[in-house]
Amino acid sequence: MSIFHLTVRSVSRASGRSAVAAAAYRAGERLTNDRDGRTHDYTNKPVVEAFILAPPDAPEWSRDRARLWNAVEVAEKRKDAKVAREYELALPAEVDAAGRRRLAETFGWRLVERYGVAVDVAIHPPSEEGDQRNHHAHLLTTTRAIGPTGLGAKTRVLDVSSTASVEVETLREGWADLVNQALARANVHERVDHRSFERQGKAIEPTIKLGPIVSAIERRARARGGAGASIQSVTERGRFNALLKEMRSLSAYIERGRSFLEAERGRFLATAKEIVQSPVAKLRRAVGQIGWGNGREGLSRPKLEEQRTRGRGLER
Repeated sequence: MSIFHLTVRSVSRASGRSAVAAAAYRAGERLTNDRDGRTHDYTNKPVVEAFILAPPDAPEWSRDRARLWNAVEVAEKRKDAKVAREYELALPAEVDAAGRRRLAETFGWRLVERYGVAVDVAIHPPSEEGDQRNHHAHLLTTTRAIGPTGLGAKTRVLDVSSTASVEVETLREGWADLVNQALARANVHERVDHRSFERQGKAIEPTIKLGPIVSAIERRARARGGAGASIQSVTERGRFNALLKEMRSLSAYIERGRSFLEAERGRFLATAKEIVQSPVAKLRRAVGQIGWGNGREGLSRPKLEEQRTRGRGLER
């Protein structure tokens, strides 16, 4: 079943992070941060593909990963600066690799056009220990627009509380539309919805986020169980999510049964109506054939009444 996922996060120096390190990790590369001299090597990380998108008038160096993100580090002077912004996307497993790549690239170009930023796209495969349907992409963007002269003004729309929520909602809706178009092209009938279950009017409790520590614990438990083993969740969060999924499966089963019964009821009523109406239709055709009040040959109602009157007169 296709899932919807789009989260927007900031990469901030306030939390000890750098744009160079974030780019190296997502692209699976070895990059050196010229600002502090630290080298970040993630060449062992599995990455399907990584590429950079930039406005047509951006300088050529903006398409070089090391030069782009080092330029970002130089442009930001504050010790608590937001040096990059990340968009994490779930790519539908029902779509082939080329379709998933096209989805990530299309959304990346939308970010370029909307904010005028450079976008570093990294497509990741599912982890070996996790759900093999978990294809996803990380889009790392500059927080400044980029033009012919390089990095320019900050894009603040996602930093201000009065506009951020509306902006993120617009992005999420746009991503859902792109995914649904891809599913339709792949002849998949399922669709995703960017709205919460509550906003969709569905009485479904959402699962809770496990986080990296809990996820690692659950992966180790599955690894100890071996291939093909049925492993129960070992953490409270894992057990809670497992229970919710069982409840959803039961609800879906009940809903399918209800839909089936409704369909059967409709077919039964249609058949019953046809059976009941059949004799009535035959009677109406018979009445029409003897010309009952319709001007055809035969006895009309006035003539029948006249004969009845004459009959009563003879009886007297």
